[in-house]
Amino acid sequence: MIGSIIVAVGYNLFLIPHEIMSSGLSGLSIILGMVTSINAGIFNFLLNLPLLVIGYLKLGRTFILHTILSVVTISIAMYFIPVQPIASNPILCSIFGGALAGLGIGIIFRCSASSGGFDIIGMLLTRRRDFPMGALLSVMNSIVIVISGFLFSWDAALNTLVSIYVTGKVIDSIHTHHVKVTLMIITKKGEEVKQHLLSNIYRGVTMIDSRGGYSNEKSNIIMTVISRYELSEVKSLIQEVDPHAFVNITETLEVMGLFHKRM
Repeated sequence: MIGSIIVAVGYNLFLIPHEIMSSGLSGLSIILGMVTSINAGIFNFLLNLPLLVIGYLKLGRTFILHTILSVVTISIAMYFIPVQPIASNPILCSIFGGALAGLGIGIIFRCSASSGGFDIIGMLLTRRRDFPMGALLSVMNSIVIVISGFLFSWDAALNTLVSIYVTGKVIDSIHTHHVKVTLMIITKKGEEVKQHLLSNIYRGVTMIDSRGGYSNEKSNIIMTVISRYELSEVKSLIQEVDPHAFVNITETLEVMGLFHKRM
C-alpha cells in the first residue's frame, strides 16, 4: 500500500500536470482521463480487471490478491490526491515523477505483487525467461509514447520516454528478480515443507535425507533455487510449516538446466 501511494503521488503531482504519461495501463488511463475529463483512477481500475483475472489463473491466489490491493490503492489515491504541479519544469517532473513511480512499483514487486497492467504480463514473461523487469516494461510501454505523441505533442512524448526510462532503471535497482538465490532448508518436517512449497511456488525442489551431526536425529535437506523477489514469500511458507527449520540462503552466480517446476 505504501508503494502504491508513492506511485499515485508521482502520477498526480509530477506527471499528469505536465501531460507526461506513465508506463503501461496507468499511462493509458492517464491519456483517457485527459481526453474524457473522467478521473484516471477509474480508468486504471477498469482496464486492469481483465489482466487481474489472467493473473489469478497463471500467477496464483496470493500474488493476485496483493495485486488487487495495489491496483485499488493506486486508483483510490489517484482519485483523492489533487492533480497539481509541484514544479514548473516538465523535464525535472518527468525525471522525479518517473523515479517515484519506479520506487513505488519496485516496492510492490519486492512484496510479491504488481501494480497491475503490463506488470502482470511482465511477470508472466520473466517467470519463463530471465529478462530484467524494468527493461521489459520499457519495451512494452513504447505504445504509450507513440499515442501520447499523436494525441498531445512530441515534446510530451519525449518527456514520457524520459519518465519511462527512469522508472525502468529504478525498478531494476530495487526489484532484482533476475538475481537467483539457493536455499538449503534443514527440517524434520521434510514432506510437509516440500508439499507446501510445491503448491505455492513456481520452482522445483530436491530432497536429501540427512542426520544431525550433534543430535544424531534424522531430518531432511530441501534444496531449491528461486528468484530474489520470491524470497520473502518462500521464507513465510517455510515458517508456516516449520518455524524451527534451519535455512541457509546464498546468492547464486549462474543456473544451468531446468529452473522452473516441471508441470
